Formats: sequence, C-alpha cells, structure tokens
Amino acid sequence: MKTTLKAILAATTALAAIAIVAPATYAAEPAPADTEQAQTEDARLSAFFEEVFQRNLKDSPLFQSQLGMKGPDYGKWDDFSDAEAVRQNEETKGDLARLRADFDYDKLSEPMQVSYRIFEFLQERSIRNFPWRFHGYAFSTQSNPVAFPVTFLQNVHRVDDVSDAEAYISRINGLETAMNQFMEGIDIAAGKGIVPTSFSFDPVITDARNIIKGAPFDDSGEDAALYADFKKKVEALDISAAEKQRLIGEATDALNGPFKSSVEKFIAKVESLRSKSIGEKGVWALPGGKDFYKTQIDFWTSDASLTADQIHKTGLAEVKRIRGEMEKIMKKVDFKGDLPAFFEYLRTDPSNFFPNTEEGRQAYLDQSKAYIDAVYADVNESFNILPKAPLEVRAVEKWREETAPIAFYNRPTPDGSRPGIYYVNLKDMTTKQKHEMQTVAYHEGAPGHHFQIAIQQELQGVPTFQKFAFFGAYTEGWGLYAERLAYEQGRFTDPMQDFGRLQNEMLRACRLVVDTGSHSKKWTRQQMIDYMMANNPMTLEDATKEVERYIDNPGQALSYKVGMMKILDLREKAKTELGDKFDIRDFHDVVLKNGAVPLPILEELVDGYIAKKKAS
Repeated sequence: MKTTLKAILAATTALAAIAIVAPATYAAEPAPADTEQAQTEDARLSAFFEEVFQRNLKDSPLFQSQLGMKGPDYGKWDDFSDAEAVRQNEETKGDLARLRADFDYDKLSEPMQVSYRIFEFLQERSIRNFPWRFHGYAFSTQSNPVAFPVTFLQNVHRVDDVSDAEAYISRINGLETAMNQFMEGIDIAAGKGIVPTSFSFDPVITDARNIIKGAPFDDSGEDAALYADFKKKVEALDISAAEKQRLIGEATDALNGPFKSSVEKFIAKVESLRSKSIGEKGVWALPGGKDFYKTQIDFWTSDASLTADQIHKTGLAEVKRIRGEMEKIMKKVDFKGDLPAFFEYLRTDPSNFFPNTEEGRQAYLDQSKAYIDAVYADVNESFNILPKAPLEVRAVEKWREETAPIAFYNRPTPDGSRPGIYYVNLKDMTTKQKHEMQTVAYHEGAPGHHFQIAIQQELQGVPTFQKFAFFGAYTEGWGLYAERLAYEQGRFTDPMQDFGRLQNEMLRACRLVVDTGSHSKKWTRQQMIDYMMANNPMTLEDATKEVERYIDNPGQALSYKVGMMKILDLREKAKTELGDKFDIRDFHDVVLKNGAVPLPILEELVDGYIAKKKAS
C-alpha cells in the first residue's frame, strides 16, 4: 500500500478503512486440508503478505488514518519526497523477488494461489510504472494538491479528544513540509518537460484561493472550510471552555502561519508554470508520451494485450450500437425529429432539471437516496451478500466544486465511524438532467461502487492487502455493470429513465474513442468536445469537464467500458455453459469474493467456477 500524494489525489477511492474490522459479510473458501505442507505454505505466505502490509502501513500516516488508527503518527503527513519514493520502489523489487524465491506456488491452496497472483501483479505493475512517476500531472481539473489536505482533515481525521485535536493542529502545521516536498516534485517534472495542461491552471488556483477565504484568514464574515470543521469538532468535545479556546487559538495560528503560507506558495508555483504548459494536447506531446500512454492503458485496463487502436475501434462500434438503441426510445416517446434534435431538447427542456436553488439541490439528493433505498428492498434476488457499511448521499462541499468530479464515491470504515458516501457535484443544477440521475445513483452507490468496495474491505479469510487492491477496469467495470444490472432488474420503469442508462453507457463508449483519440491520434480538445456533444445529450459544460479529465488522466476513462464488457462476456459464458445450473447470485459471489482483481485473473476465476459447477 505504498502511497504518494499524486496517487492519493488521482484515486482516493483506492484508499480504504478498516480500523476495527467488522464481522465479515462472508468468508473466502477455506484452504484445503490435504496435507500439512499445503497448510504450512499457506501460513508462510500469509505471514509474508502481512509483514509487507504492516511495513507499508507504518510508512504512511495517511493510510493509518484511513484505517482509523490513532497512534504516534496521527498528526503527521506522509513523506512525499522522491527519495522516499525511490526507497519504497526498492522495497517493492525486494518483495517481488522474495515472493518468487521463497514460496512454492504449487504447494499453495487454490485461494492462496489467487492471492499470490494478485500480489505479484501489483508489484510488477508498480515497478513497471515507477519510471513514469513524473508523467502524471502534479495538478489538474480533477486533482488539487491543496484541496486534498482539507478534505482529508474534514472527512478522515476524527477528533474524539484533546490529543486528536492537537494532532489536527500538528497536521495543519506540518503541511508546509509536505507541500515543499510536493513542489520539489513539480520542479523535477517541469525539468523533464512535464507541465500540466493549460486549462488546469485557473480552476486549481480558484479552489486554492477559496481555501484561504474567510476566518481566520480575513474578516469576510464566514469561516473558512477547514477552520469551520476544526471548530465544530472541538466544540463537540466534553472539555472546558478555556481548553476549547486554547485549541482554537492554536489552530488559528497554524492556519494563518504555515498553512496559509503553503497555499500561497503553491499558488505562486502554479502561476510560474503557466507559460511552460503543453497547452491542450494529449500526452503524445510529452517526452516519451507514446510509451507512457501504453503504460496507462495497461494500468487502467489490467490487460496488456489491448492497444489504443483496438480500443478506439471498439468504442466506435459501441457508439454506433447505442445510438441505435437511443433512437428506438426516442420513437417510443414519440419525439418528432432526429437524434441530435432530441439531444438538444434534453439539454434545454426546463422540465428535465431541478431548480437551480438549494431546494432543487436537496430534491436531487432526496430522489437519489430513494433510488438507492429501493435497491435494498429486493436485493436478495441478485446477491447472496451485502455490505454492512451504511451509505450516504451528499453534495460536494461548495468550496471545492471547481475541481471536484461530477459524481464519485468515498469508501467507508467497516466499524461504522465513517459511512460510504456517494458525492454529487451540484454546483450548477442546469447540468443535472433528471432522467440520468437514477443511473448515476446505481453506479456510485448501490449496487455499484458501494457494494463492490465495501464488500471487498469486509472480506475475511484473505490477506489484508487484498482488501485494498485496486484495479481500475474491475472497479469501474463493476460500477457500469451495476447500471446494466439495474436495467435487467426492471428498475427503469419509464422509457426516459432507460434513456438515461443508455446515455451513461454512451458516455463510457465515447470515452474509448476520445481518450485514445487524444493521446494516440492527436485529437484536439475541441474535436473531443464535439464528438461528445454529437453522441450524447450532456451539456457543453459537462462535456468540457469530461474531456479535460480525459486529457489530464490518460487511460482512466477506458476502464469503465473495458471492465463492463469483460464482466458481461464472462456472465454470458457462464449462462451458456451452465444452463439451468446458472444462478446470478453465485456468479456475483465469484466476481466479488476475492476483491478487486485484474481482468485476466477474473476470467480464470469464472472459468474455475464454471468447471466446478458443471462437475457438481
């Protein structure tokens, strides 16, 4: 679980939390008791996995906090220096060498063989990507280095007593060192010709400036987000008024001192790079950009056999297919006109949006929660297991709306101290079309990310690292598969709701085209926006935000459709070969019971399930 600030910014959902491990939803298959040697090899390998996990956990105060731990490092940040990254990479190489030299794969039980292959895949991927660590942009429209500490302290750092509050203050003071290390990385990257895209500068600076607006930074009459959070947590403590005042005073000094200074230095650093930006180009314009993009395709799809050209062609074919299905629904609702006209109607019809008011935002949240609640009413028809962690629906905090995604999921702690959270960015309600909100709720909430991620970290009988393994095509593929599953369950009772599902699947199909278009075929930003608008009724603002995300984070957008198509193909294979023996609940068990896995390993697991079911 090695972490860097860039990795945390890029994929916060890859961080997990199991401070006090709750009783598992179900256990993995027990190791066979064929021989004492088999058990011994399993135990030896399990001990090795735990040794590595605990060592890496010790290196990351942030991950410790994600796990709910409150030890001597509770008031610290990680070491974000490149020297530390190099040291950790050497450890990873050593871990892989030990795995292969010290353990006999053939003597492991079947579940532990799966764990072996997952661990091996993770180490190989980390080592393979390490030389490209400076190619990932230091900041973007989707990741702001100074926004992360604020959201981390708000959402992760609990304050249950005075020592926790003092640790909070320590982290405020310690941000100066962390940001200096991070800015050293920005300079190293710039020296290699890696400077973020031109459209990233203004949103990142805007949100950074928002962080230091309000008390105690100025007398505008409102509290800054971090100051308000700290005061709220301290006021809830059962301590004297004098003690509360002391803590708030120390936090005020820290915020006005090292914290504000760090944010201002970061803003100045960003401004200094503006003239060096590569503009709006894909990563083909970076040194070694073609090879870098291939590593990103491999990382996000977990399938090294895929090429940019293959993915591009698949995307074009899927866009054509989905357009045909969209046209059928357009005729069903008796719209007079062609598909582009229907898209424009959906973008502009006032009845397709909630009011752009606080009441409208609350209505959106309430309706999203109702969709998710309905999933739980008959969930046992499709799943044998459910996550124990609760799920909440929340609006993105106003101060970070500029660089927050359109919608996303934050994982929970199984001890219930933090729920799973489906966040939705409600900055502008004129971009939130009613007919698609149901699909988004299924993807980000239930039965999508919340089911897969919460179940993964509640697993028993697997090595700890496996509860936190991250593979983009698996995770996002499951989210998109959940949308399709909801359709198959009959949850879209209105044709336009089903159109919203197709609209979201079309978005993911378009991503295959424009992501490869940008980074492999040198498409311009405007070409990408035009393609998105021509094939989807999304607003221009959303299309722009999506396209900028793809340019900034190459390959990530490929994971959804690639993963979904693999899961559907494997399900169809199981249904065809098993006939009456097929049970969708059992299939979902196979997909979920090992946590996130690379797609090639998922295929092996499904093939094994089919063979066992046939033999039973």
